[in-house]
Amino acid sequence: MQQIAATAMAVQPVSAADRPQLIRLSGIRKTYRTLDLETTALDDVSLEIREGEFVAVMGPSGCGKSTLLNILAMIDAPSGGDYYLQDLHISSFPESRLVDLRKYNIGFIFQSFNLIDDLSVYENVELPLLYQGVSRSKRQARVREVLELVDLLPRARHRPAQLSGGQQQRVAVARAVVGDPKLIVADEPTGNLDTRNGEDVMDMLTTLNEQGATILMVTHSPAHAARAHRIVNMLDGRIVPDVSGVL
Repeated sequence: MQQIAATAMAVQPVSAADRPQLIRLSGIRKTYRTLDLETTALDDVSLEIREGEFVAVMGPSGCGKSTLLNILAMIDAPSGGDYYLQDLHISSFPESRLVDLRKYNIGFIFQSFNLIDDLSVYENVELPLLYQGVSRSKRQARVREVLELVDLLPRARHRPAQLSGGQQQRVAVARAVVGDPKLIVADEPTGNLDTRNGEDVMDMLTTLNEQGATILMVTHSPAHAARAHRIVNMLDGRIVPDVSGVL
């Protein structure tokens, strides 16, 4: 992590007012229904994210944070409300259209890594580029670039089981950014890591943001949330007004 640690710095306060809008949610609702029960996970959520922002989402377990991330990442669909990706109103898009949008625009970092055990580090990171139809020569160059970024190029042929938890999460970060997505969504990216490895991952996210990546991260850590440009607090499926972290 020497390369990243040397370049990672605390995020400097930058006004988001003049940045182009990347994401806009308006009145988003999400309910889950069974035969005799209806559960509201999100209730009238509105949120704007601008290009180049680093936004942290905080709140108690069960408040809707992961549901919000899944909707933003187009993994789940809202029950109501409007979702705009730049100038596209995607709320009513069919799944086939969402798949294309997702693979070119969203990188997802999971708390549990979600690496494919039967594939090497190189092959796990390469997958998004295969889905995008990138040529072999360009894939090789890009995978090598991001593996160098996360200091794992010497481990390219290893399988996930041969890596530590911190190394697996770095592979997950590399996989999320290799396709140069517009938005990186990170769900508790340090939740399964010890303090040192957690700081390494936060250094990577900070560096990626400084290089222009837009990041939305769910975290329970106030120290990690403090690295973001602003903090969005959630409670009972709603965003709670809080200006303490807004620039």
